[in-house]
Amino acid sequence: MDFDLTEDQATIRTAVAELAARFDDQYWLEKDEAHEFPTDFYDAFAKGGWLGITTPEEYGGHGFGITEASILLEEVSASGGGMNAASSMHLSIFGLHPVILHGSDELKARILPRNVNGDLHVCFGVTEPEAGLDTTRITTFARRDGDHYVVNGRKVWISKAMESEKILLLTRTTKFADVKKKTDGMTLFLTDLDRAKVDIRPIKKMGRNAISSNELFIDDLHIPVEDRVGEEGEGFRYILDGLNPERMLVAAEALGRVAPRCEAQSGTATSARSSVVRSA
Repeated sequence: MDFDLTEDQATIRTAVAELAARFDDQYWLEKDEAHEFPTDFYDAFAKGGWLGITTPEEYGGHGFGITEASILLEEVSASGGGMNAASSMHLSIFGLHPVILHGSDELKARILPRNVNGDLHVCFGVTEPEAGLDTTRITTFARRDGDHYVVNGRKVWISKAMESEKILLLTRTTKFADVKKKTDGMTLFLTDLDRAKVDIRPIKKMGRNAISSNELFIDDLHIPVEDRVGEEGEGFRYILDGLNPERMLVAAEALGRVAPRCEAQSGTATSARSSVVRSA
């Protein structure tokens, strides 16, 4: 198996590293201490077209795959910004893949170009305090009422909710007790994060404070049917198209965090990093 990067992939690595290097350790220290989102950093990557690296070209992106996305986020993390830097754009890179694959043409046209140009911040609403790692046990419920859904429930550890205009929200439309297969009966939405209906409470943390982590209390949030991603009841299957590649991206980000130290001791880190992203 050949683990060497292609010419395009090597160019991506170099260009991303050069752009990220403009934001030094002092920048990230100040952002973390102030609990302030790194807007300048995020905007620089949006202007450079990097937020659309995996978005189809018809929506303004580049149409690359998971290997290129992994290279991008590995270098972002390795730059010194660590998880503060990577988390600022993590969802923008592959988190909207369920929308790309399963969303309506209208929803994709409405959302994807804004994600590419950095105009739109989206958070990922899946985890719940009582469900833990078992996503099938979520209880946030969306009740159909004519041309919209009414949603009530609670989400936790939601990154970027403070900055986000919209949320990729996984709900139940059939209760767990009423489904034959536990992954059935969940529905995915990409909708407005209406502050009048969603109470967002930041969670105190010991690190990565430039990116907020939040608890969400959802009380009668009205979601139009056109904000539904794909078919009702198929949300769990759809969300895997974002969660599975996300695991690879997290691994690449973690590798980026340790690689600079390795390079200081030996010359093997770069080739090791290339092997990991190629195997992705």
